[in-house]
Amino acid sequence: MAKQKSYILEIHSPGRGLYDFTGKVRAFAAESGMRDGLLTVFCRHTSASLVIQENADPDVLHDLETFMNRLVPDGQPDWRHRSEGPDDMSAHIRSALTQTSIGIPLVDGALVLGTWQGIFLWEHRTGPHRRKVQLHLLGQ
Repeated sequence: MAKQKSYILEIHSPGRGLYDFTGKVRAFAAESGMRDGLLTVFCRHTSASLVIQENADPDVLHDLETFMNRLVPDGQPDWRHRSEGPDDMSAHIRSALTQTSIGIPLVDGALVLGTWQGIFLWEHRTGPHRRKVQLHLLGQ
């Protein structure tokens, strides 16, 4: 019979950027006692997202942020939604272009991530935020 375990991580982001929280997710999976299953990682926000990305070279994260800044610049004059500032609508677009949910297999008690893969919250707002990420593990 399958078991379930759930947990809410709170991630404090000082502003726009990518924040690695792989260690916290690995700890949750290890503490679950499950050997095999599927972990869902879900971001409960519309102006932040999730990515699995390289965790060895910080230049990768810098270049991703540089690309996104060019693709979706803040404060476009024709955007109507700007109730929380010039980065508000651009944050929603950035989130829509990325993902808010990631599925990661659990095999033999370990998350199946590649050697250089890390799990990141991608904060799209320029100011500090407390983000909630729901972890849900279904398995045995």
